[in-house]
Amino acid sequence: QVQLVESGGGLVQAGGSLRLSCAASGSISNLNSMGWYRQVPGKQRELVAVIISTGSTNYGDSVKGRFTISRANARNTVYLQMNSLKPEDTAVYYCNLIALIGTGNYWGQGTQVTVSA
Repeated sequence: QVQLVESGGGLVQAGGSLRLSCAASGSISNLNSMGWYRQVPGKQRELVAVIISTGSTNYGDSVKGRFTISRANARNTVYLQMNSLKPEDTAVYYCNLIALIGTGNYWGQGTQVTVSA
């Protein structure tokens, strides 16, 4: 029903920046939440940032002041601007969409972000 495709991951030096993109396609509710989560081996999935269709945002404590989430209104696309990257930001980053009308919880395949010291 819904497909999420992430892009923009890669290798960057500490202090650098990356911009992740996530494009959603399919049957998508008008009211939804899109966001980014990350996971490293042996640890729980962690909230990075979420934005709902009204524009409200929420950030995980570890990325506040460094990451910014935004979305394009014309299409269900969400961006994550990551600045001042640290080695501890290294993880697989997953795009997520939750339908707030009806039901639906969807995940992308993930994109690797690696930050070198």
